[in-house]
Amino acid sequence: MTAPDLCVVVGATGAMGTEITLRLARRGLRVLAVARNPDDLEKLAAADERIIPCTADIADDSAIDAISGLVDSPVRMALFAAGLPVRGSADTIAPGDFAVGANIKVGGLVRLLHAVRDHLVDGSRLVTIAGSLGLEPGPLDAAPGTVNAAVFNLMRQLSALYGPRGVTTHTIAPGPVDTPRLRAFVETESAETGLDPEQIWDRYRAKTTLGRLPTLPEIGWIVETLLAPEAAALHGSVINVDAGTRHGIH
Repeated sequence: MTAPDLCVVVGATGAMGTEITLRLARRGLRVLAVARNPDDLEKLAAADERIIPCTADIADDSAIDAISGLVDSPVRMALFAAGLPVRGSADTIAPGDFAVGANIKVGGLVRLLHAVRDHLVDGSRLVTIAGSLGLEPGPLDAAPGTVNAAVFNLMRQLSALYGPRGVTTHTIAPGPVDTPRLRAFVETESAETGLDPEQIWDRYRAKTTLGRLPTLPEIGWIVETLLAPEAAALHGSVINVDAGTRHGIH
């Protein structure tokens, strides 16, 4: 039987989502690219005819119907790569921002599941990007630490729920990745603290045993490897991608 060729990527127009979407399309897979901004989606879809744009806000339940209405075949991979828009320590964060973050990364993951679950088959992959701060948060990581910890918990539940059906679950937990979003954070911290941006980058690099941050192509490569049949052996896994900051694959 021919393997399903449809993938669904939520957060497709972000730096990481774009890298993953283009990689999957280059492999000859159709990709339903989900994001909020139709102009960004149009630009992404113009890069490859296999990319199907889907304008939806994954923070709203209406995204379920928007996505499911375009899913027309069994799903080979459903991937959640939407980012977290809130930051700060427990001293500075607005308490309501915890709910904002959970609605996007936890509620959003469930919305993606509800949109594709009738099209998941034996061999389908359910993948999410959950920051490693959910495992080892720092003192300034109230929202990403707390929300990503909830994502890890939810993915463990889904591994038990869907594993018996042959659907495997995989959580990719990058440490800091060299992206435009991180560069913006560095510039903001520099403006707030007066530190030179290079000092801040050196702090990030010093935490890794490779002396550099992971790159977007490396994250994309890991997602691509999960398409292999042998990747079923990693069902329920948390894959840390952090250039040696933590302990690799669990």
